[in-house]
This record gives sequence, C-alpha cells and structure tokens, in this order.
Amino acid sequence: MKVLLVNPEFPETYWSFRHALPFEGKQCVFPPLGLLTVSSLLPRTCERRLVDLNIEQLKDSQIEWADMVFITGMLAQKQSLHEIVKRCKQRGKLIVLGGPYVTSTIEELPYADHIFQGEAETTLPQFFKDLESGQTKRTYKAPERPPLSITPVPDFGLVNLKKYSCMSVQYSRGCPFSCEFCDIIEIYGRVPRTKSNQQILSEFDELKRLGWRGPLFIVDDNFIGNKKNVRQLMPELIEWQTKNGFPFSLLTEASLNLADDDDLLDAMKGAGFRRVFLGIETPVEESLKEAQKSQNRGNLLNSVRKIQSRGMEVMAGFIVGFDNDPEDIFERQIEFIRESAIPLALVGMLNALPDTQLWKRLEREGRLLGADATGNNTIATLNFIPKMDSEKLINGYQRIMRTIYKPSEYYRRALDSLQRTPQEVPEAHQYHGLKAVRAFLRIAFKLGVLDAERREFWRFFIKGARKHHDRMAELLRHAAMAYHFRKLNESYGDT
Repeated sequence: MKVLLVNPEFPETYWSFRHALPFEGKQCVFPPLGLLTVSSLLPRTCERRLVDLNIEQLKDSQIEWADMVFITGMLAQKQSLHEIVKRCKQRGKLIVLGGPYVTSTIEELPYADHIFQGEAETTLPQFFKDLESGQTKRTYKAPERPPLSITPVPDFGLVNLKKYSCMSVQYSRGCPFSCEFCDIIEIYGRVPRTKSNQQILSEFDELKRLGWRGPLFIVDDNFIGNKKNVRQLMPELIEWQTKNGFPFSLLTEASLNLADDDDLLDAMKGAGFRRVFLGIETPVEESLKEAQKSQNRGNLLNSVRKIQSRGMEVMAGFIVGFDNDPEDIFERQIEFIRESAIPLALVGMLNALPDTQLWKRLEREGRLLGADATGNNTIATLNFIPKMDSEKLINGYQRIMRTIYKPSEYYRRALDSLQRTPQEVPEAHQYHGLKAVRAFLRIAFKLGVLDAERREFWRFFIKGARKHHDRMAELLRHAAMAYHFRKLNESYGDT
C-alpha cells in the first residue's frame, strides 16, 4: 500500500512568518507534526511519502504514485485542502481526511472516501484492520479520547529538516480552563492528557540523532495544563538538556497562571525555555470575566514581568470585540502591549469558532453571521454582530495593528524585552560561522539599505548590539519579525 500524506498550504498569517523566513534561508516555520505522527501509526508494510505544500508544490506524478491519499488541515488551511481533494478525486484516488478542520467544521466537507474525526491513535489501526477484511466505514471517530501513552514517536525522518525554521513535539492535549471562545477544549477536552517522560525524551533523542539543533516548539495549547505531570517531567528535561549540551532552545504555550508558580518557572528556566506564548486577551477585567478567563486574575503586567525575569521572552495573544469592551479598548491594548514589552503580540478580532461556547451563545442570541470562521483572526472581518458599532470596532482594530507594528514601536518593545530577559546560558540556534554571516548580510541589505525604514533598523541594531552583543541571533530574529508583521499589515490593506 502506497500512502501519500499531504499537508495543505497555510495562507499568509501571523504564524506563517512568510516575510521573515527568507532571511533565515528557510521555507516554512514548522513541519506538519500531525502527519508525521500519522505516518508512525501506519502499518510497517506501507510505503509512505509526505508533501508539504508550504515547502513544495504537489505534482501529478506524486498523486499517481499513491494508492491512498491522507490529507489533514486546520481551519485556516481549508481552501488548500478542498483544492487537494479535488485533484486527487479527479485521479480516482482513495481519499482520507482528518485533522482539526474536519473534526470541528459545520461546513459541508469535500467528498472523501473516509473521514477521521478527532484523534487517530485508536481509529487509524482499526481502519487498516477493516481495510484488510473489506469492511471499512466512511467515518471513524474514537468513542473516547485516547491516552497519549499509545502515541508513537513522530516520523521526523520523513521531512527535510533543513527546510524548516523550528522543530516541534507535543507533550499534552487538552486544557483545564473553560474560555468561552476556545475550540481546543471542545476538540481535546478539559482533562489534559500527557505523554510519559520517556516518550518525550525519546522524541528529543530522535531529533538530536537526525541532526537538529536550535528552536524546538512544544506545541501544547497549554503546556502547564497538567501541572502535576509537568513538575515530574522538568527534572528529567533539565538533565537531558544538560547532558546533551542544550542543543534545543525551547518554546511553548501556557496559561498566564504560570507566573504563580515560582518553582515551575525556575525549572523551565533550567530546562532552557526561552519563549512562551500566553493568552492574555485583554487588560479589561469585565471582558476577561465574559470570556470565562479566570486564570488571568491578578496584575497582568506583574505576571508578564515575572515570567520575563526568568529569561523567557513573552509572546501573547490579544482580542478585541468582546461585548464588555469599553470605547477606549484600543488605546488600552496598545498601552498594555507597550508596557509589557511583548514584541510578538498577536492581536485579533474575536471570532466565533464552531461548537464553542461562544458560538452557541451567539447562536441563541441570533447574532451569528455566515456559516464559519476563517481561522485567521488577524483579518478585520466579523462573523457575528458585536455590541460595539462594527465600523468603530474594525477601525479601532486597524489602529492597533498600524501602531504596534510600526518599526519604531516594535523595535522599542524588542529592546525592552531583551533587557528584561537575562540569559545565563547562550541560546541554541542554527546560525554559526558562514550561516550567521549570510543571515546578517540578507537582513542588513534588505532592511538596512533597500527598505524605507532603514534608519529605524540601524538605530535598533546598533543600540541592541552595544547592550546585547552576546545575543546577536535574537537581534536579527527581531528585525526579521518586525519586517514580517509590517508587510503582513500592508498585505491586509491597512489592517
């Protein structure tokens, strides 16, 4: 059986970093971890190939080679997913669909021979048993969420690691909180399940064996969702990193209550965590209550600064469009982002995702517009009727984006962030020797010579080099990110 695994193309978004990647000589940020895991679940007798449309085009010859085509995708990838299905169907291939979009959408899915909803650790092996007996079903959905103890090491060797900027692993699924707008808890549940310590260290071993050095994203939607298990993991993670010379610079996503746990913060610092993405959402307490964001209690600025003091750069998500947002929400968001020194601030319009508590509430209130969200909340569109005047909300959102991603604004936050995140051990990265020289020359020529904002670039770089000469890779990363966000805003037409 020849199986072709296809990862649809992501549109240009905050997370694509499309305008920054050329400076690194990379083509995509992350490999398709879901498909790499699916590959490891396939029977050993299967021949397998993977095509990531964020790296290369899908050729007709690749489709013709396959007996069966597995396609996955997130909501933001749905357009590309539909196009792939159409091409494969025209060639009479057996089509298998799975992933978050297939699991949670209320839209009509494209035709597929088999659909997998939810997690596939138990259903995929059953599918191949059914295939042997000629008794396959069209839809497979696990009766319960599987324990991650049965999840295999992803097939990392299936991709060319050199094409990607960052590797990824998954430690847990699920989140204990009940944020109204979040679909993660609907897909993965409110009881966080984790892999064993040995499982995650085996994945670290495999990536090291394959030659990866540099950033490694633990992609959990809330890494500290199961604090008991995370605390047990950290000593072994510290030991592994220390024994292997800290080959990985770790980053992850967590809830803001991470700041309440000094021991865990110290352990994450010791393990080499350099960046963490937080769902801050809003500095308005009434809107946090509306969103059922109970974990964001207390002084938000103090929490951010406490995490930064452990050497971890804070990235964060922010939202406008809550029913309780005051008229000055836009200025308050801008001021909070400045004061917190968060360079990578993902500000989005509130979107109602299918099957979330927010979706159900707005449906009861008769406020939904259209069928589905886009999966990209950095585009100024609404799929529900907000309490604030729509035009005022969109204009205010655009003002936030124009302000925070002006080069002078971004560079100031980046320098403040570097000042607040002291480093005791140099960060693992891929830029040494000739690679470092090439990356610098690309950025210096593009941003320091050709770009209209070249004065801001040199002001940032010279000031940063004087104060943080031992963190040149981070300075270059921030310069590339500043350019990405500015170009992203321009491509959205003032957004």
